[in-house]
Amino acid sequence: MTRQDLADLSTFITVARERSFTRAAALLGVTPSALSHAMRGLEERLGLRLLNRTTRSVTPTEAGERLLRTVAVHFDGIEDEVAALGELRDRPAGTVRITADELALQLDLWPMLRDVLRDYPDIKLEVTTDYALTDIVAGRFDAGVRLGGIVDKDMIAVPIGPEMRMIAVAAPAYLATAAMPATPYDLVQHRCINLRLPTYGGIYPWEFEQDGREFRVRVDGQLTFNSIFPILQAALDGFGIAYLMENHVRPYVDSGQLVTMLGDWSPPFAGLHLYYPSRRQPTPAFAAIAAALRYRGDAAATAPIPSDAIGEARVSG
Repeated sequence: MTRQDLADLSTFITVARERSFTRAAALLGVTPSALSHAMRGLEERLGLRLLNRTTRSVTPTEAGERLLRTVAVHFDGIEDEVAALGELRDRPAGTVRITADELALQLDLWPMLRDVLRDYPDIKLEVTTDYALTDIVAGRFDAGVRLGGIVDKDMIAVPIGPEMRMIAVAAPAYLATAAMPATPYDLVQHRCINLRLPTYGGIYPWEFEQDGREFRVRVDGQLTFNSIFPILQAALDGFGIAYLMENHVRPYVDSGQLVTMLGDWSPPFAGLHLYYPSRRQPTPAFAAIAAALRYRGDAAATAPIPSDAIGEARVSG
C-alpha cells in the first residue's frame, strides 16, 4: 500500500463520518472538489464503489461501511498514540473536543475551564453545543456532558456538579392575574411555556414526584420553544409559568424577578456528568480538562464511576 493510499483512506474516513464533502473539506482544510477527486481515485484503485453521492448527501456503500468499520479504528488508535506522546512534554498540549448543551456550557463548563485553559495555553478546546444525545465515538468527540442518568452504559462518567432539580417559576406580574397553583394538576388551568424537545420533536411533559410517586403533567399555553433561553425570557416577561433548571433561574428568584412554586413536588436528580469511552486512553490534555471539571462537593465524587451505577435520569431529550 502506498502513502497515497494511506492518505486517501484517512480522507475517506472523514468523508464517510461527516456524510458531506463540504463538511469534510472544512475539517481537512481542502476544497470539496479535491476530496471528490481523491475519493474517485481511491475507488478506482480498489475497484470498488465506496460512496453513494447525491446532490444532498454522501453515504457509504456496503463496501464503504465495511471499510469504515475495519480501518477507522486503526487510524483512531494512531491518532490517540500520537496525542499520548504529549506525556513527554513539560505541559499538556493538543485539542480536546467536547459536546454539551448550551446551559451546561454557560453555567458549568466555561466557569470551571477558564483557569485551566489559562494555565495550559497549549491545550485547544472545541465545544459543540447540541441538545441531542450525540454519539461521541462516531462524532469523534473526546467527551460529552449530559445528565448522569442518560449516559451510555459503556462510558466512564465523572460527576462535574451537584444534584439538580427542575422548578416551576413565574413572574410576579403573571401571578398577579392568576392563582398560585397548589398542586401540579392545577397547572392545566394556567398559561405555561412549553419546550419542544430538540432530539425527538415532542413536547416535554413536566415531571413531578411526591411520596415516591412520579407523574407527568402535559401543560398548555401560548408559547412553545425548542431552547430554554427564550423560555426563561418569556417567563420574565410575564407570559406564563416555565419549568426550568433551578440553577438556571436562581439569580432571578433571588432578585425577585421570578417566584418559585411546587417546590415540594420537585425532588433532586443526578446532575451533570462528563462521560467518555472506557476503552480509550485519555491524553494528558484531556486529563487536565477532566480534572478541572470533576465535582468535589463530597468524597463520593472524587473518582470516576461506571455509568451503570448512576440512577436513571428524570429528564431526557
